[in-house]
Amino acid sequence: MYLCGPAASSTATSAALRADQPATWARNHTSQKVCERGLTWIKPSFLWMMYRCGWGAKAGQETVLAVEITREGFEWALRHAVLSSYVRGVHPDRATWQRQVKQAPARVQWDPERDLRLRPLTYRSLQLGLCGEAVRRYADEWTVGISDVTPLAHEVHTLVSGGDLVSAARLLPEERPYPAADELLADLRP
Repeated sequence: MYLCGPAASSTATSAALRADQPATWARNHTSQKVCERGLTWIKPSFLWMMYRCGWGAKAGQETVLAVEITREGFEWALRHAVLSSYVRGVHPDRATWQRQVKQAPARVQWDPERDLRLRPLTYRSLQLGLCGEAVRRYADEWTVGISDVTPLAHEVHTLVSGGDLVSAARLLPEERPYPAADELLADLRP
């Protein structure tokens, strides 16, 4: 698990990134209705988020926000999560996994981490999807800060596009492995 933004040095919080159309985050996250149509995804890796939102240039993802959440909330979501895909050997059978997915307020998937050119790396970053109770808690209890990192995304992208990877790397938010206890992720590793 990787942290980004101001929470990287905090023992009390974890950071997540999301991309939206301008001003939609607060409107979409003040009620549970957001999950009636899908999941709210926490993407704790800056470069993975840049891959997902195209450096804040993809339609509907022009604003990139760093959302600081409590470590307690993040770990609650992990404790109540299931893998987003069936994995033989992790789940007793597909039917059991399907029941777990329908009941769980959070889902975990592991996607390849990205380099500055957004190419996949050999290791994976955790993505955490929230719905139902988890979204309500995320919006009403866990969120302690929101920062617009769209200008940073654009600045890093400009440097990468110009071939100045050293300067771009200096601007990246500090990220380090999340200090999760083994039992917290035991059933969440494929």
